[in-house]
Amino acid sequence: MSELPSYLNFDKPAYAWKPDIDYRKNPELYCVGKGEQGVLICQPYKAEIGINWRFKTKSIAEVSAQKIYDQFLIYLKQGDFVGADMARKYLQMGYTRSRRYANYKGGKKYDSAKNYNLLERGTGDPEKAEAAQVFYQHWKTAEANEEYSNMKKQWKIEKG
Repeated sequence: MSELPSYLNFDKPAYAWKPDIDYRKNPELYCVGKGEQGVLICQPYKAEIGINWRFKTKSIAEVSAQKIYDQFLIYLKQGDFVGADMARKYLQMGYTRSRRYANYKGGKKYDSAKNYNLLERGTGDPEKAEAAQVFYQHWKTAEANEEYSNMKKQWKIEKG
């Protein structure tokens, strides 16, 4: 048996990101976290970036990843670290979610009917692997951006 998915015992009150906070007006309440944490919660960025997030096909992913990367650059130009970090998280999530669909049919990794055992890998959609590669390239380009890296280091020192 595999380890149970983390979402089964999710401790919502302890989660650092809250849906009722406007992180543009209160950026000091934002923490970077690990990976994609907070990406589907932090407003107004969720609404601004999420509308562009698509990965059904490689061509759709190319348009989506470029739009999100462009948003990333705009946030940087505005000195909006939270927006830039959220855009980076959406690029990362584009990669991880499309990889999930490439690896598992329907994107389902766990079988809830069988005590959340892992489902068979390699049953997914190969086209999603191409979409994943598109997001991966944009994600890594964003992470390598020197201005973003400096802002992130400073943010972590000052705010966590």
